[in-house]
Amino acid sequence: MAQQSNDVYAALALSRFGLGADHNGIASILSDPRGALLEEITERFVPVPVGPQLQSTADLLVGLYAFQEQRKEARQQAATAAAPPDKPAQAPQQGPHPPGAMSAQPAAQEMAGAITKAVEKLEKPSVPYLPQQILLAEADARFNGTIRQPLIGFGERLAMFWANHFAVAISKSEECHILAGAFEREAIRPHVFGRFSDMLLAVETHPAMLGYLDNQQSIGPNSKANGNKKRGLNENLARETLELHTLGVNGGYTQTDVTTLAKIITGWTVARAEGKLGTPGTFVFNAGAHEPGDQTLLGLTYADNGVGQGREALRDLARHPATAQHIATKLVRHFIADVPPPALVQTVSATFTKTDGDLSAVYRALLGSEEAWNPTLAKVRSPQEFMAALLRASGETPKPNVILGTLTAMGQPFWAPAGPNGFADTADVWASSESLSMRMDVASMIANAVPPQVDPRRFVSDSLGPLLSNETLQAVSRAETRNQGFAIAYLSPEFQRR
Repeated sequence: MAQQSNDVYAALALSRFGLGADHNGIASILSDPRGALLEEITERFVPVPVGPQLQSTADLLVGLYAFQEQRKEARQQAATAAAPPDKPAQAPQQGPHPPGAMSAQPAAQEMAGAITKAVEKLEKPSVPYLPQQILLAEADARFNGTIRQPLIGFGERLAMFWANHFAVAISKSEECHILAGAFEREAIRPHVFGRFSDMLLAVETHPAMLGYLDNQQSIGPNSKANGNKKRGLNENLARETLELHTLGVNGGYTQTDVTTLAKIITGWTVARAEGKLGTPGTFVFNAGAHEPGDQTLLGLTYADNGVGQGREALRDLARHPATAQHIATKLVRHFIADVPPPALVQTVSATFTKTDGDLSAVYRALLGSEEAWNPTLAKVRSPQEFMAALLRASGETPKPNVILGTLTAMGQPFWAPAGPNGFADTADVWASSESLSMRMDVASMIANAVPPQVDPRRFVSDSLGPLLSNETLQAVSRAETRNQGFAIAYLSPEFQRR
């Protein structure tokens, strides 16, 4: 393997595998950059988002159920308050129109308008929208919390990667809106350096994923709950588990396998507010909705042992050779190159298989490759990665609504991909002219807030180290103002790429 100097390793560790340099630049890990990166794996260091509103999934859902009930009551009260008082009957009007034909529509419109105004008055000032309040708290805990804690931030980057691999979208429902952060905190972060099978089981049984992919609507065709034969399977979770989460689109499964897995995981649902199936807001197995009988998936037969049938199927999917190949390809694409080097994919995939999905070993195989330390910056930072790098470099702490609005403007709304395949991971998506134009605005906004004692030339040298080109340094040096110098630094190829 070609050896680089420690300053190159330090710059690449922070840029390619971390969250970007903080105010200390590359100096904080300069003595042993690769050792510092491996230490984050050994210590399994994944920062924990904290805040008084960051509650458990069950507590958040119970709070949401109460919020929804309060809103329902508020609407009912508003409708009652806006209803016109009863009036004594009047003699029929004479004329060409039937009685009431001229007045019914305006009266209905007036009543509807009154209800709308009353509901808005009740909901906006006195009853803040709970799911959005929680989302803001979750964003604040990350962009003004977890991204600033580590020296490098490999664990945090991996949390972002896996949350995108197992994507949910806040736009799906109020449940997903309020739970996206808890899903990432509970199903992703604890398993980032553990076994893939444990993360997979945590993800597929989490109320956020069950709700996002509609598994609570999936009823076994021959189950007790389907006595009238009017309900049936919903295959969304089964399909995405195979296509996106494990085997990959070319993983060798068939439509029959999708249907079979859907049957295997019938009955996987979430206890609602009334608590008939269990503690409200928790994952429960509803035996009455489960499809009875043994099932054969990808050539393996699983006995009907209730919730265990699905757990065993997921464990086998987690160790399938196609899953190893799929995960390895995505990891190499994310960290190394848009077109993953085939030999490196095979090395990472073989490690995944050999260690039964030990993700720490998988990452070490990736970091031990020559490609990992190629000083050519082949990847473009996504808007989320760019925002994290900006905030670490500048030390700015914007309000969470500003952070969320900025991510949306740059094309990567927080936890809101267009589909379950998550956000793209290639330069053609993030390096478009429209995206770069928005980044200019964001860079200028952050540059304008940098303290006056900081010199942009010193900053760009400390942050980028040997990755800094002479062209970028000259451009920063020739800037007409300090703020312009910082904006040029933030928009430089070396800062935009990793």
